[in-house]
Amino acid sequence: MSTQPNSPGPLHGLLVVDLTRALAGPHAAMMLGDLGAEVIKVENPVGGDDTRGWGPPFVQPANGSRESTYFLCANRNKRSVTVDLKTEDGKAALRELIRRADVLMENFRPGVLDRLGFSQQQLGELNPRLVVLSISGFGHDGPEAGRAGYDQIAQGEAGLMSVTGSGPDDIQRVGVPIADLLAGMYGAFGVLAALQERAHTGRGQVVRSSLLSAVVGVHAFQGTKWTVAGQVGEPTGNHHPSICPYGLYNTADGAVQIAVGSEGLWRRFCVGFGLDPNTEGMATNPQRVANQKRVNELVGSVFALYSTDELLARLDEIGVPAGRIRSIREVYEWEQTRSQGLLIDVDHATLGRITLPGPPLRFFDTSGEERTRRTHTAPPVLGADNALLESLRAVAR
Repeated sequence: MSTQPNSPGPLHGLLVVDLTRALAGPHAAMMLGDLGAEVIKVENPVGGDDTRGWGPPFVQPANGSRESTYFLCANRNKRSVTVDLKTEDGKAALRELIRRADVLMENFRPGVLDRLGFSQQQLGELNPRLVVLSISGFGHDGPEAGRAGYDQIAQGEAGLMSVTGSGPDDIQRVGVPIADLLAGMYGAFGVLAALQERAHTGRGQVVRSSLLSAVVGVHAFQGTKWTVAGQVGEPTGNHHPSICPYGLYNTADGAVQIAVGSEGLWRRFCVGFGLDPNTEGMATNPQRVANQKRVNELVGSVFALYSTDELLARLDEIGVPAGRIRSIREVYEWEQTRSQGLLIDVDHATLGRITLPGPPLRFFDTSGEERTRRTHTAPPVLGADNALLESLRAVAR
């Protein structure tokens, strides 16, 4: 099946004004840009988005400028204009953008946008159809609404770190800024819902999310474990607290992960490796969870006899879900990753041709044929599209 470039994307024609910086808001705006929306990133003339200075690593092109790989991860498919919102000229430029926009995204601390002269009421007067996404650290109201939100702080405050790590004495953060990313994803989801409602009502609205709410929103079984059963989850390392065997096991030359998620799989696993599925204390999943240390030692003793490749082949043969541990490098060199469109090549203003992680969505028609993929653009250098502001000023005059 082949695809052709230059699809405009399902959100083609949508104008997004992105006032956000760091990661949660930029990720939300990038999601809409990936789908074809025109995203105008509004940055401070001095330094721009904070992440332009986050590094190393930086990439230093021949012209002497310096590009942050952190910034590159969250700002593809955008244009950049620089506006000083503390000046009247800057505020006037933003007002012109807002009048034309479908969506405005911001992640200032609660109250900052109001003080700049862009309160919810003022935004509605400028553009009654405007959908506003507002992302905060801990929520826009409540006793701690004013707190600054940074990912690792939110991971800790929202309980995620308390269930992540090798055990209660080894609390760990997730290896990517997951609170930021989730807040951005929930925010983009909320924006699309508000746009759908606007199609019926003709009016915009404000969508609010936060790092706190995003993390609590993915507590999943750890949440109901407390709210329903009254049990507090703890870190269990690389093994599942409710399913056994399910986790990481060492091999003769590395490690594999398995997911024995049903009694049928358990029986298949045992037959495949010459074990008795009805061994005392192991016949059912609740028994295996209660005796997890014993089960894991048994599985580990068997797996230690195989190389990683041999073991994965055997697990595949008997139909037990399994996988290896890949480095980031190995993931991007993996043909399966490439087959899913998860790498894109773009032309950057100072770095030239570069490869970026690509968007995680693909679209197919009802016959099963993949729709044409759009051509993506590189993250912009600071102020690359300031000419756009001059054209808006000319129209306004």
